[in-house]
Amino acid sequence: MKKLNVLSQLWRYMKKARFSLAGAVIFALLSGGLSLLGPYYIGQAVDIIGQASWSKIAYYLIFLGIIYLLSAFFMYLMNICTNALAYKTTALMRKDCFFQLTRLPISYIDSHSRGDIYSRLTNDADTACEGMLQSISQLFSGIIVILGSFGFMLALSPVITLVVLLITPISFLIAYFITKHSRRRFREQAARTGELSGFAEEMLAGMPVVTAFGYNNEAIARFEKTNQELYECGQKAQFYSSLTNPTTRLVNNAAYVLVGVLGVFMALDGRMSVGLILSFLTYATQFAKPINEITGVISQLQSALAALERIFGLLGLEPEPDEAEKITVEPESIRGDIQFIHASFSYVPEKPLITDFSFHAKPGSMNAIVGPTGAGKTTLVNLLMRFYELNGGQILLDGTDIKDIKRESLRSCFAMVLQETWLFNGTIRENIAYGMPQASDEEIVQAAKAAYAHDFISRMPDGYNSIITEDGENLSQGEKQLLTIARAMLLKPPMLILDEATSSVDTRTEQKIQMAFKAAMEGRTSFVIAHRLSTIQDADVIIVMNKGDIVEYGSHDQLIKKKGFYYELYNSQFAPAENS
Repeated sequence: MKKLNVLSQLWRYMKKARFSLAGAVIFALLSGGLSLLGPYYIGQAVDIIGQASWSKIAYYLIFLGIIYLLSAFFMYLMNICTNALAYKTTALMRKDCFFQLTRLPISYIDSHSRGDIYSRLTNDADTACEGMLQSISQLFSGIIVILGSFGFMLALSPVITLVVLLITPISFLIAYFITKHSRRRFREQAARTGELSGFAEEMLAGMPVVTAFGYNNEAIARFEKTNQELYECGQKAQFYSSLTNPTTRLVNNAAYVLVGVLGVFMALDGRMSVGLILSFLTYATQFAKPINEITGVISQLQSALAALERIFGLLGLEPEPDEAEKITVEPESIRGDIQFIHASFSYVPEKPLITDFSFHAKPGSMNAIVGPTGAGKTTLVNLLMRFYELNGGQILLDGTDIKDIKRESLRSCFAMVLQETWLFNGTIRENIAYGMPQASDEEIVQAAKAAYAHDFISRMPDGYNSIITEDGENLSQGEKQLLTIARAMLLKPPMLILDEATSSVDTRTEQKIQMAFKAAMEGRTSFVIAHRLSTIQDADVIIVMNKGDIVEYGSHDQLIKKKGFYYELYNSQFAPAENS
């Protein structure tokens, strides 16, 4: 992403904090303007010292004191405004990033490291904020000081001002050269930070598995490798950027010496007084100071630009297409007639997964989907919910192509219980009512009882008001699964999707849940993905999938009689137990 494009997008956000922006500019003008008066009056005071006019000297000292106090006060107000501007801008960007993530296709979340995404919302946003805090105040006050100092220098001595102007571009050229070569390093640093955050998040989330499989040493080695790469990138970035300030200061000091020498010669010729030389030297210092300060924080600026590139890169991604013209369906009017017509799909174009898939799920039917890992079972669910779009063919809901239905409306017709449970930090009541916040306490309790979760909830210290920690760490896997089942039962939608929904509960609880599911699925079209074939023997239709295609379908008894692929799957689970 080009730097100008990044800055233009940043400006678009900064304009939203217009009051802070206006305040920063106004107070910068006042502070900078007052500080520019100081050197001139210092020179005047020096010139009258020889006249022993103590009253005038006292006047100048008092006047200078007032000027610098007011300048400091306005500088304080400017810093307040720039802080507000930086934090407001960062908050707006972070808000838009999160909103953008809710609009991006599921494929983006599936194909990117969670830690890298978190890093853009947190680390990159904080880095951008820090860079803005450093640069905005320097920019606003620096422009005023540079222009004002140039004006005063030009009024005092056009000849010496010309010398300063001839030397100053050297500082800019040095800063530009170093900045150009260090920017790539800061991009690498930001990318490595995201990579390290992603790896750390994955390892911490799966620490029990990491420990159980003895992967600790390998995890440490991988972390150290990525951490070392981050260290090397950061070290090189800081090394290059740290060259800027010393070199520009060297050039400015040379200019300062040259100005002093020329001033002395002009004083000897009677063309400048000692006070004016002092004033000019002070203005020359002020003229160079903002340049030195900006080059001094060049590393923060480069880090901020790299972070902003990643943030705006996320914001620039194409969200799911607008569906304003598509139809809305009401769950109450849905019969649940689902048809797959010659459907085809692949996650990767060169690796077809589902090819020419056709199936009809009748309203109110229980449709089980079985097959080996990678057969395409969960993919069917992703396609039903439009998490992914078909490459070819159609999926019809009550005769309407689901592509013509708004995603949000389509998804409201389904309730899902997945093998991977997801709970958030909040009360049990809030987690059960996640898809139906307006549900009454009675409805929530009924859903929990139907899912056989009420007993363990009642045993908790605060019952339904008990707090679930992040991702339900204070619950067993089975208890978490029961809560997600209760969440689905509360919705009572026309269609259910159960993806290994009872995989984490014991056999006795599973039997109870199957009875509850049977009642919940009555009159509703349901799709049940299962590895335990004992849980789907009562299904109206069992779809047997392998390598993305239907190889068999029918009732349990019909498939057993065929002695085909399903028969082999069934015997692989039950034959050893029956023969023992």
